[in-house]
Amino acid sequence: MRAMNIVAAGFRAADSCVPRFLLPSCSPDALIKAAKARPDPQAREGLNQLLASIEAESDLALFGRLALRWDMQRLLENAQLVADAHAANPELARRPVEAPIFILGLPRSGTSYLHTLLAADRDNLIPRNWQTMFPAPRPKDFDPAKSRSARMVDRQFALFSGLAPGFDDMHPTTADSPQECSEITAHVFQSLRFDTTHRVPGYFGWLEAHGHDGALAYHKQFLQFLQQGLTGRWVLKCPDHTFTLDAILRAYPDARFVIVHRDPIAVLGSVAHLTAVLRKPFLRGIDPAEIGAQVAERWMHGANLLLEFDRRADVAAERKCHVHYEELVNAPMPTIARIYRQFGVTMEEGAEAAMSGLVVARPQGGYAKHAPYRLDAFKLNLPALQAAFAPYVRTYCRAPE
Repeated sequence: MRAMNIVAAGFRAADSCVPRFLLPSCSPDALIKAAKARPDPQAREGLNQLLASIEAESDLALFGRLALRWDMQRLLENAQLVADAHAANPELARRPVEAPIFILGLPRSGTSYLHTLLAADRDNLIPRNWQTMFPAPRPKDFDPAKSRSARMVDRQFALFSGLAPGFDDMHPTTADSPQECSEITAHVFQSLRFDTTHRVPGYFGWLEAHGHDGALAYHKQFLQFLQQGLTGRWVLKCPDHTFTLDAILRAYPDARFVIVHRDPIAVLGSVAHLTAVLRKPFLRGIDPAEIGAQVAERWMHGANLLLEFDRRADVAAERKCHVHYEELVNAPMPTIARIYRQFGVTMEEGAEAAMSGLVVARPQGGYAKHAPYRLDAFKLNLPALQAAFAPYVRTYCRAPE
């Protein structure tokens, strides 16, 4: 960790000293050539749109420029690896991803905590951080300490923590922690993940108009690659799934959903703060008011989409399990037992013991306690937010936090 902090300090010190012309090219053609990749037209368009938006709308720091090239090339290489595996073994695509469980809801509402607890059930298949960096199946007896890929990812997290102070407290994670699906769909450059780490309103507008069907089709291919030689049910998590529900249902017609609810006023300050923390290593300029407006607008829309999804007759009520944040953090094991009963899943004794052990070892997911993040730091108006979220709060929140 000390070494990674020194490296992080070096990036900050060199930010204004290294001429841009000395940095490697981040043009789509150069990246595709370096990765020896053959992206399909949709992925190529996504890459073009993303890089053009970053170039026009994000003021990248030195680390941001170097990380962008590394990240884009890695995604291209991984996507090619998965495509080559499918081409070599068509049986991968014939093996179904049956009745996956998607966890969604407002960010900072306990979705990561729930995902982490469910990962302790060996019958649940959960994408891990290291698997989205170095795609490979995760055997049931996997030991992160013996995995070169996991150790490398832990070192990368250590470097990022040095560049983004406060990230560990807000989102404690390791190489073998569960990963969000937005990291999977990033491989075809159709992911809302990029809008969190960069300022890309142009790309975000393109993605909303383009839709998410191509991203979810790739998502399924990625899971089929990871499930080689394994049995179990997929449990997937991402707050951004709130905005991709139609595409999820087209890719996975038998999908089931756990929707986690929390008072939006209690989370928006935290979401805005986390966005600022995540952008800091990559960008030179952070505008808190712009981030606040973006977060508020996004999740006002998201709250309305959750209300609409609840009323949809084409997705039976039995396939939608609503969970309240207070219920989850105060009684996690009974909450999980209720989810399993609703979906007809048997909780084995070993799974219950493993999850209960995590609850004791890391209550509320191990998140550090802190004072609530101030809304006015991001120019957010409390009465306006209360009015905008009133229908959602009346429907899902027993009382405002």
